Amino acid sequence: MVSDKHFLNAVNNTNVDFTGWDFSIITRTGRMDSDMLSWSYGSEAFRLIQESNSALDMGTGGGEFLSLLQPFPRVMYATEGYKPNVPIAKKRLEPLGVKVVERTEDENLPFKDDTFDLILNQHESFCASEVRRVLSKEGTFFTQQVGGLDCSRINECIGVINKEFCNWNLKKAIEELKQSSFNIISCKEEFPVQRFYDIGAFVFYLKAIPWQVPNFDVETYIEGLHNIHGIIQSKGFFDAKQHRFIIKAEAK
Repeated sequence: MVSDKHFLNAVNNTNVDFTGWDFSIITRTGRMDSDMLSWSYGSEAFRLIQESNSALDMGTGGGEFLSLLQPFPRVMYATEGYKPNVPIAKKRLEPLGVKVVERTEDENLPFKDDTFDLILNQHESFCASEVRRVLSKEGTFFTQQVGGLDCSRINECIGVINKEFCNWNLKKAIEELKQSSFNIISCKEEFPVQRFYDIGAFVFYLKAIPWQVPNFDVETYIEGLHNIHGIIQSKGFFDAKQHRFIIKAEAK
């Protein structure tokens, strides 16, 4: 039974509402940080959307990122599968001319064939054949994905191995896209380090992304959290390697 009062106060004082896709409470304060990637998804997404006539942003969260890519093309849609984010995205994006649609199934996008000449996807799951269906010929699919090895050290130290997405990587994604009539224009895969400077920030992060440690709660994983707290107290931080890859593909 853990009795460290400083530790217990830190892990139990993380009941801040997480909405949209905003980690600023732990990033802007310097409590969590990440290495830079060798590419900028945002810079390329901004360029592509300025050249588009009809675009879709898959998994828009609360619309925070997409709202920064203005001006938008005449036809601009966004999907979001996490129900609490849908009204947030609508409030932010619809005044800007973006139609927000709730999406629950990767295999059934609510659009007609050949609707878009550009589909953006940042850290959202997708079905390659369905993306191809709603993308026009020679249209562009641009995605940055979180790979299956993302922050696996967290799971090791917490004491729960999550194998659900462990085989999701650049090679697998490219295979699926090629099988669905895409040409790969460019791609890259990297493993930047994510660093946590206090256990409260670490717990906030796990509560915000429930797929890292499914059914995470402090009480269940108290011993593993205390071990990570000990690492932070000793070294000043806890590091875990992220897993990111990026693909730009063209529909045949």
